[in-house]
Amino acid sequence: MPVEPNVLVVAPDHRDLTSPLSRHGYRVTSTATGAAAVRLLDAHDVDLVVVDVDTPDLHELARGQRTFSERPPVLAVTACEFLGDLVPVLGTRIEDYITKPCRSAELLARVQVLVRNRAAAGRADVLRHGDLLLDDVVCRAWRADRMLGVTPAEYRLLRHLLRNADRVLSKEQLAWHLWGESRDVNAIERMVSRLRQKVDRTPPALIHTHRGFGYRLSLAE
Repeated sequence: MPVEPNVLVVAPDHRDLTSPLSRHGYRVTSTATGAAAVRLLDAHDVDLVVVDVDTPDLHELARGQRTFSERPPVLAVTACEFLGDLVPVLGTRIEDYITKPCRSAELLARVQVLVRNRAAAGRADVLRHGDLLLDDVVCRAWRADRMLGVTPAEYRLLRHLLRNADRVLSKEQLAWHLWGESRDVNAIERMVSRLRQKVDRTPPALIHTHRGFGYRLSLAE
């Protein structure tokens, strides 16, 4: 059986954070101080740190951080809505944050994304572009925490666009990649339209049309 991710919760009152995580199968360790969090990080393998920025002696956690490549990602829980305000507090990079009062559904969604991204970081069979992630093992695609539900053909098309990110691919090139033959360009147009409804349902748009040329997958307009 797969081992569930280990989450360290650092918060003065951790019940609102630990309870939903435990219910959803995460292995949760909690502490109320930054100094204790440093000791736990040194003693245990941790996949994610969830930190309430109102934790006492939080500077100890920042001081005790290992190098960026060694430490787990940090999800901050804060009353402020500007991530830049948190950097001086933690003294380190923060991958994501949620604002108080914390809703369980939002907490679980953010934790799922960060844990999945960390697990995928070292895998050659996972492709990423911004918040778009493709897993070649299961042939599934996600946009942030949302599974896209693409068909096999749509997955191959999206994968080809991602592997050629920031390049314009013609409809003929896409048809040859998908079917090994030239087809009516309307078939590609219909498939791109369906794919765009799934991928670009939430902004920013990733699939861009270049009239008279083809399509491009890019974070840039």
